[in-house]
Amino acid sequence: MRPVARLAWLIGVLWASLLVLEPLPAVAASPFADWAAVVVAGDWHAHSGGPSEAFDNARRDITQAFEQAGFDPANLRQLSVRPERYPGVALTKSSPEAIAEALDDLTARAKGGCLLYFSTHGGPNGMGVVIDQRFMPPAVLAGMVDTTCGQRPTVVIISACFSGAFVPALEAPNRMILTAARADRSSFGCGEADKYPYFDQCVLETLPNIGNFAMLGTRVQACVAARETKEGMKPPSEPQLFIGAALRPTLPFYPLATSGAAPPKRN
Repeated sequence: MRPVARLAWLIGVLWASLLVLEPLPAVAASPFADWAAVVVAGDWHAHSGGPSEAFDNARRDITQAFEQAGFDPANLRQLSVRPERYPGVALTKSSPEAIAEALDDLTARAKGGCLLYFSTHGGPNGMGVVIDQRFMPPAVLAGMVDTTCGQRPTVVIISACFSGAFVPALEAPNRMILTAARADRSSFGCGEADKYPYFDQCVLETLPNIGNFAMLGTRVQACVAARETKEGMKPPSEPQLFIGAALRPTLPFYPLATSGAAPPKRN
């Protein structure tokens, strides 16, 4: 066989073999693609009583960060006290009833797990978190989560003063709970000029640099402590972390996608 003919024959054989090759496997779906996720901005007032965008800024950018980490936007619901202020964004008006309805709706179709994130004010003595000028106590949120999420792996993150009061009510073997403060401490960063509360800022800075939720709590605790020391805030808020015995060994097997996005700039 002449060299030119032999080359043409080899090309033909290679092309034919390519046609019968099995297709390459698709990239594995995120383990969070089938999780129900609810992100809530519960208030729009600064600690002074004046207006603040801090909670809605956190709601917006935390949502984006979780989508980049692998949560499906179709299974993620955002709630805001002032949804009319943000045209073009699919928002539900924040209320305890709307949170319960969102969880019920989403968990009916997304059965892999649950994520709840709150950015708002909190009240002392176990009063709970502010949701549109009403207090939602820990027992009410615990009832919602018990009813909708049940035994699924569940992550609850609460950015609010005194939010450590939610830990005893919510803790269960299948849950991770991360709060911005102890039950008897304030958190910081909800002034009129603050872009985000300190805790939310630390979550946003930490998420692009960790592999899974098991790493989130301790990194955020360290970040908040460093920020409060730098700003001279006292007493320290001391964010609280609980990871249930059944969830602790499995969390590392729920990898967060690395987006490569730069964390948001501080105030």
